[in-house]
Amino acid sequence: MILRGPEHFITLLVVPSFCEEQLIMTIETYDQALAFIHGRTKFKKIPTLKRMRRFLDELGSPDKRIKAIHIAGTNGKGSTLAFLRNILQEDGLKVGSFTSPFLIRFNERISVNGKPISDNDILRLTNIVYPVVAKLDDALLEGGPTEFEIITAMMFEYFSEGHADIVLVEVGLGGLLDSTNVMTPELSVITTIGWDHMHILGDTLPKIAYQKAGIIKPKVPVVVGKIPEAPLKVIEHTASGKKSPMTILGKQFTVNNLGMIDWEQHFSFKSDHDEFNDLSTGLIGDYQTDNAALAIQAYLNYCQLSSRPVNHNSVIAGIKQTKWGGRFERINDHPTIVIDGAHNISAVDEIVDLLESNFSKGKIYVLMGILADKQAEKMVEKMATVKNVSIILTSFNGPGKRNAADPQVLEEQVDSKERKKTVTDVIDDWQTAIDTIQKKLMTDDMLLITGSLYFISDVRKYLLASLN
Repeated sequence: MILRGPEHFITLLVVPSFCEEQLIMTIETYDQALAFIHGRTKFKKIPTLKRMRRFLDELGSPDKRIKAIHIAGTNGKGSTLAFLRNILQEDGLKVGSFTSPFLIRFNERISVNGKPISDNDILRLTNIVYPVVAKLDDALLEGGPTEFEIITAMMFEYFSEGHADIVLVEVGLGGLLDSTNVMTPELSVITTIGWDHMHILGDTLPKIAYQKAGIIKPKVPVVVGKIPEAPLKVIEHTASGKKSPMTILGKQFTVNNLGMIDWEQHFSFKSDHDEFNDLSTGLIGDYQTDNAALAIQAYLNYCQLSSRPVNHNSVIAGIKQTKWGGRFERINDHPTIVIDGAHNISAVDEIVDLLESNFSKGKIYVLMGILADKQAEKMVEKMATVKNVSIILTSFNGPGKRNAADPQVLEEQVDSKERKKTVTDVIDDWQTAIDTIQKKLMTDDMLLITGSLYFISDVRKYLLASLN
């Protein structure tokens, strides 16, 4: 057998098996487990779910032993999941979550009631999947599972052990061919359709919608967010063909925004059978009330599917208590410093609306760090439409082989295209940029740090350490 992987951290034990010697591999520490996971290939040339299905079958099909709600969408997946998790927790359920990427530590990707699983569990799960990965490396022409497939398998394995009553599973990329899509959930949720990962998902919104709609399973209900007409038709067509009942934001249920007061968003929700007035959340922005409405409707649908009574107090308390790091998160009050992972043009559009509606007083310094494979120019140009914004571009270390957009080059591209000075400054080192901008902030000013979620992760760690 050909042994692949970082051999320097693998212990090889020789044990008898059917009168032959068999090599059993053991990963001994948490850091070695992460090195193995992150050392795997990220993508294959030909996307398929067959490899993931075989991987899970070799593990005993753990995905078939859990109850799950599947959440896809361009933006809003994480916030919707967080709202729904808190509602279900308030209802007395133990709620598992699978999310990506992480902000502080890898363990965040698999959590129970919002608490990441332990280092020991990561190590234990890695050792469970490792022999199967090695086997598939030998058996499959394209090689064994990718990094995300391995993490997904670890998640299914963990929750199949009975650690949660219901698992909220966030799609990694797209939906149709995402490794999470091997399961059949109790309920599906599609939050938004926007421009992101076009090189993989397609160059039109209907094409992207087709990929997201791939999570819809036969006769499994689906809750859908506020989506433009053309991509919505694709989702409706898919749901109709699979005889999956749909509830759509703006049709079967509605949300009414009541404004922001003291960094809390107030809103009301109404469906055919339920109504909630003056709900409030610390996740601000009209797009967050849409996400909250999706979570409420998903809860109502889940109650109906599982014959549970609807608890209005669970909804009110769950929405109010929801926090989601890196989503217009206020890190500091005086001066006001906010971070937001607006990592694509659709997310920037939402931030622009929020700034124009609620932050017209004072100056807003926007520090942007964007991945090179994103619509960097459009993101900067859109952010620059806010009248009281001053844009500073910076750099950061991108994940793996993905590089940050060069801030000097990006400035030249934007300014030459706009034929005006759009970018105020370029400061290559983001820590220096933060320190420089902080010294300029007046009472009513704000520093908004935004862009790649990987960038925001590093910034959050830095700020929480330096400001506390």
